[in-house]
Amino acid sequence: MTMKSVALLDYGSGNLHSANRALIRAGANVEVTADADIALAADGLVVPGVGAFAACMAGLREVKGERIIGQRLAGGRPVLGICVGMQILFERGVEFGVETEGCAEWPGVVERLSAPVLPHMGWNTVSAPTDSVLFAGMASDTRFYFVHSYAAQTWDLPPSEHFATPKLTWAEHGVPFLAAVENGPLSATQFHPEKSGDAGAQLLRNWVNSL
Repeated sequence: MTMKSVALLDYGSGNLHSANRALIRAGANVEVTADADIALAADGLVVPGVGAFAACMAGLREVKGERIIGQRLAGGRPVLGICVGMQILFERGVEFGVETEGCAEWPGVVERLSAPVLPHMGWNTVSAPTDSVLFAGMASDTRFYFVHSYAAQTWDLPPSEHFATPKLTWAEHGVPFLAAVENGPLSATQFHPEKSGDAGAQLLRNWVNSL
């Protein structure tokens, strides 16, 4: 069987080395790139992200990453966002009182968690829907590795009779927040699958196998 090609978007903000290794272990033929043609042609595109929402959006725009994401999704081509790479898919992020426009693939705002301890750093369980593709084959007590202080805490996309209902996975740290979303060709995780051991490896295999 031919290996699936995955472009790992290099826009100056992401844990590229560990994500690259994890995707290769998941069975993908990976190319780390900022080249639009390569990113558009691959079977799957992974958008990593660490640090601040505003800095990630600035780096993304420098390589026209928001256009690459939009063009892929317009053609039904799979995209996976990781950590801040998930957050920038929403309309906007608010950090330290500063509001930054995101890619607006989903409505809503990414805000600081209301929790006694931040960042939310370490292992946590998630509540995934039974028909999830990303979490297929995993027990309900499976833990994933999180490092973040901000997240989307509501899902504001209204239901549509023309599209399948998005699969939403939730977690809790002080308040409930979105840990993952599966919305047609666009998927994302707030946690780091590349740092989540066997569970993260299984999730990435599930995504690669779905391409």
